[in-house]
Amino acid sequence: MDASEASGVPRIVTAGFDDPESYTIERYLARGGYQGLRKALGMDPEAVVAEVDRASLLGRGGAGFPAGRKWSMLRPDPVTYLVVNGDESEPATFKDHALIERNPHQIIEGTLIASYAVQASQAFIYVRGEFALGLERMQTALNEAYAYGAVGRDIFGSGFSIDIVVHPGAGAYICGEETALLESLEGKRGFPRIKPPYFPAAIGLYGQPTVVNNVETMANLPWIVLHGGAAFASLGAGRSTGTRMFALSGHVRRPGVYEVEMVKTTFRDLIFSEQLGQGLREGRTVKAFVPGGVSAPWFGPEQLDLPLGQDEVGAAGSMLGSGSVVVMDSSTCAVRAAWRITKFFFRESCGQCTPCREGSGWLERILYRIEHGRGREEDLEQLLDICDNIAPGLTWPPQMTTICVLGPSIPSSIHSAISMFRDEFLLHVKEGACPMSGGSHG
Repeated sequence: MDASEASGVPRIVTAGFDDPESYTIERYLARGGYQGLRKALGMDPEAVVAEVDRASLLGRGGAGFPAGRKWSMLRPDPVTYLVVNGDESEPATFKDHALIERNPHQIIEGTLIASYAVQASQAFIYVRGEFALGLERMQTALNEAYAYGAVGRDIFGSGFSIDIVVHPGAGAYICGEETALLESLEGKRGFPRIKPPYFPAAIGLYGQPTVVNNVETMANLPWIVLHGGAAFASLGAGRSTGTRMFALSGHVRRPGVYEVEMVKTTFRDLIFSEQLGQGLREGRTVKAFVPGGVSAPWFGPEQLDLPLGQDEVGAAGSMLGSGSVVVMDSSTCAVRAAWRITKFFFRESCGQCTPCREGSGWLERILYRIEHGRGREEDLEQLLDICDNIAPGLTWPPQMTTICVLGPSIPSSIHSAISMFRDEFLLHVKEGACPMSGGSHG
């Protein structure tokens, strides 16, 4: 986690990660905590928004929408809510989890800065319920922030007042989608809302204008306010400015969470650098990798030199998404990988939309059959046909047939696996077994 510092790039959101007590207010104040908030409170709210605009800070939750532009879309209203999304639930994604556990005060400070910038009436930090330690530390940090005077009435004598509530989720993947999260926050089942009319900036929490931002997005704000939006924008390139956290996992020697400069770092750097992933285990080669969470289309070894940039990865046909990079080496069964991912989406579909509810189950059953030695050659075309019905054209970004993007994300891994490793599927069918396991699953 020290690679960015070693290269002269500041650690913006992972500062203090090496300190085992980084989550306490004493350690946070020692490294300059809440100075960004003090500076922001001395500025006009519009000036804070302008600095974030100047930084060109893209949302770090998956969609990559500019934070400043999202704020400026708010419908004018006396009651405005800010909701911070800490419901990280994409498989193999754990950057927000680490941030919540190790740097909760920076998330809280960023939430306060954003609340001041949009003049919010109330703020909520929604944390995934399974993050037991993270929830405990976030709530403790919030209590410490209240005691310090950073939250509550007349913050630091500025005249600005705001309350923050830490709300635990119940563990549904779908609640990572912003409108489903708002439904959950209101005490309802986490069903995504139809947009339009339910754009959160116009009709959000309790029917009021609402900003929903990711926890990593919030954690960038203290640094941006202290050092200026231009300093943040000088890192990275193009639309992908600043640094970003990546959760690296799979068949690498050193999995973990790494903060690196966007665009100036490639997937090869992330996976093979001695300061980062340190290459693959047992000298194996890269078979494929998922560049942005399991919703994303896969890449092959030929994409290793792509920069970690929103537009660069998008132009190559995938996305940086949730900041999760999963490496699959030559020992990986592509059929099994696609089946396991599809099984997850089948289980987590909220069931509101027919293509997702029904299609995910059909796909899971066919993949199960192929992986367990009972597949047919025509199953491959059947899989692609169902995928095409869920996401017509099988392009990326996907065409929408459902209320939220969960359904059209399901074909990503299947289409990638068949396109890249069709022969492997056919071997499963011909041999009646998974060639990677040396025998039938029964």
